Amino acid sequence: MLSLSTVRSFNAGFAPSYTPVAIFVGGTSGIGQGMAEAFARHTNGNAHIVLVDRNRAAAEAILATFPKPAIPGISHEFVECNISLMKNVRRVAKELSTRTPKINFLVLTPGVVTLNGRNETEEGIDRKLAVHYYGRWRFIRDLLPGLESTKKAGEDAKVITVLSAGHGGTIDIEDLGLKKSYSLAKAAAAVPTYSDIMINVRLSFLLRYPGLSFLHSFPGGVRTGLLQGGATLPLFLTPFTYSVEAAGEHRLYALLKAGPGPARTDDRGDDIGLTKGYYGNPEAMARLWKHTEDETSSI
Repeated sequence: MLSLSTVRSFNAGFAPSYTPVAIFVGGTSGIGQGMAEAFARHTNGNAHIVLVDRNRAAAEAILATFPKPAIPGISHEFVECNISLMKNVRRVAKELSTRTPKINFLVLTPGVVTLNGRNETEEGIDRKLAVHYYGRWRFIRDLLPGLESTKKAGEDAKVITVLSAGHGGTIDIEDLGLKKSYSLAKAAAAVPTYSDIMINVRLSFLLRYPGLSFLHSFPGGVRTGLLQGGATLPLFLTPFTYSVEAAGEHRLYALLKAGPGPARTDDRGDDIGLTKGYYGNPEAMARLWKHTEDETSSI
């Protein structure tokens, strides 16, 4: 278990021979913001950084704090997207593929906290599942060519989805979209398992794109802005949670140190292996891949 100072020191040593391109989906608040700010800080702004989210004002405020790049032609930019709608994800992914055909790091952190029941988008997908799984999956699927091209060029090509690695549960392969029987408990168990399956090497993106790095990371308790309706964190829990800055550093550490292949990491960025708390199986993998492709492609 590394200290925050050790993690910061490791991240500060990131000095690639190329100009990195990093896309942060959900990068205007919480963990995504912390990761984007850490990445900008440790690259001294000499990276093409794209924040993808809904809040333009928040994005512009964050981008204004980044170190100014010393290399001509580098940009720090915002692309607006409501990730709960797959039509938006596909449109933005297509736009990004044209504007940034090279991608080194794809960071997926969008989140929504709600105690409400099933809340369908206009596309018939539960909003919580859309943000935490389907939209992320579709971004990866559509941006893979850019990642693959950078890998072939000998550069880093890594994807991290930040959610609940190792904290999933059993899933119903006859109701993967939770349309027949929905509860917050079922959603909380299903989405981490879907994400674990997504990065698994046996039937996943890695089977189709070997050599890339895919991570599913558990951030632990983070003092983010996801608590809605004026809710606050009890003071006695504060010592057991991370600041946005610390969470960003630990997640960036996990991303930068990752080698090729799949990995799952804990709140400190350390590897927890692929079997602990894993509820996938070959049949679930095959069914989930087809279900997700169908659910996100037919829109």
